[in-house]
Amino acid sequence: MFEDPLLLARLQFALTAATHYMFVALTLGLAPYVLTTQLVAALRGDRSRTTAVRFWGGLYLVNYGMGVLSGLVMELQLALNWSGLHEVFGYTFAAPLALETMTAFFVESTFLGLWIFGWDRMGRWAHLACFAVVTATAYASAWWVLVSNGFLRNPVGFEMVDGTAHLTDPAALMTNPAAVTAFGHIVTGALLVGALVIAATSAYHLIRRDDEHRVFRRGIRYAALVMCVMPMPVAGFGGVQFGLFGQDPPTSGLTRTAAEIEAVEAANPGGPLLNTANTTGEVVMVLAWSLMLLVGPAMLLAWPFGGLDRWRWFLAPLLAAPVLPYAASIAGWVFRETNRQPWVVVHHLTTAEAVTPMSPGTAAASFGFFTAAFAVLAAVTYWLLVRYARRGPGGGPLAEHRTERPDDPGEPGGPREPATPVHTF
Repeated sequence: MFEDPLLLARLQFALTAATHYMFVALTLGLAPYVLTTQLVAALRGDRSRTTAVRFWGGLYLVNYGMGVLSGLVMELQLALNWSGLHEVFGYTFAAPLALETMTAFFVESTFLGLWIFGWDRMGRWAHLACFAVVTATAYASAWWVLVSNGFLRNPVGFEMVDGTAHLTDPAALMTNPAAVTAFGHIVTGALLVGALVIAATSAYHLIRRDDEHRVFRRGIRYAALVMCVMPMPVAGFGGVQFGLFGQDPPTSGLTRTAAEIEAVEAANPGGPLLNTANTTGEVVMVLAWSLMLLVGPAMLLAWPFGGLDRWRWFLAPLLAAPVLPYAASIAGWVFRETNRQPWVVVHHLTTAEAVTPMSPGTAAASFGFFTAAFAVLAAVTYWLLVRYARRGPGGGPLAEHRTERPDDPGEPGGPREPATPVHTF
C-alpha cells in the first residue's frame, strides 16, 4: 500500500473527509434545537430554557471550532494532493467551495462570535437573530459543498475550452439532482446525529437524577420525536440516490467516446480494497439505519410511563446510541463515493488523472501527517465534548457564572446580580 501514491492519496482523503464530516453532522444536528430552544426562551422569558441554550450552545461551540479547523486542513490536502482536478475543473468544481468558504468563515463565524459575546450585551431578539443567521449559514455551507460534490457525480452546466472546464449554466449546477438529493439525505441524517447526541447526554444526567433545570427531560423528549420522524426521510433520500447511481451523467463537454469510457472502466475494476469498502459501507449503513428505526418507537412507548425519566435500564443503552447515526453517515459516504470510481468527475476525469504526481515517500509522509493531525483533532474534540456534556449546565463553556435572582427573566439585556463563580475549572 505504501508504494502506491494514488491509493495513499485516496485513503488520506477518505479519512480526513470522514473525520471532518463527523463535526459537520453534529453542527447541523444541534443548531436547529439550540435555535428553537432560544426562540421559546425569548417568547416566554424562560430562565430554564435559557440555561439549556447556554448548555447545548456550548457543545455546539466546541464542535464548530474543531469543524472549522479540520475543514481548513482538509482543504489544504485537497489542494496539495489533487492538482489534476483543479487544473481541469477548477472553474466549476471549486466555485461552490469558494462560496462555502465565504459562507462559513465570514458570515457564519462572524455571527457566531456576536452570539457568543452578545450575552448580556444585546436585546433578546437581536441575540436570537444572530443564531438564526448561524443556523441558516451552516446549512448553506453544507449546500455549497454538496453542489460541488454533486458535480463530480453528475457533471452539468459547463463546457470544455482548451482542455479546461468553464461554467456556463450556474442554475443547472445548483439544481443538479445529485446535489439536491444528497442535501436532503445529509440534512435528515444530521438531525438523527444531533438527536441521539442530545439523547445520550440527557440519559447520562437523568440516570444520575441531575436535572435541576429540566434541560435533559426536554432534551430526551425532543430526541424521541426526531427519532420517530426522521429515519424514513433519510431512507427516502437515500433510495433516490440509489436510482441515480445507475444513470449515466449528461454528455455536456464530453471529450471521451463511449468506447473510451468503457475501456477506462474495464481497465479499472476497483480491486479488492475498493470493492470491500463499497460492500462494507452499504451493509453498515443499512444495519445502523435499521437499528435507529427501532429507537424512536421504543422511546415513544416508554414516554407515557415515565421511562424517559426514570428507567435506568432503558436510559443506559442510549449512552452509546450516537454511534449508530455516525456509523450510518460515514458508511453511506463511503458507499456513495466508491460507486463512482474509477472517476473523480464521472466520464471526464479519472482518479489517476486527478492526483498530484508524487513519489511514494512523499505520499506516505503526507498520509502520515494528515492522518495523525485528524486523529488528534478527533480525540481532542471527543474529550472536550464528553467533558462539558458530563459537567452539565453549570460547567459548560457558555455557562452563566452568577447568582440568580428569583425574578430574573434570564434574557440578554435583562437585570443582573453581581457575578459569583459557580464552577471552578
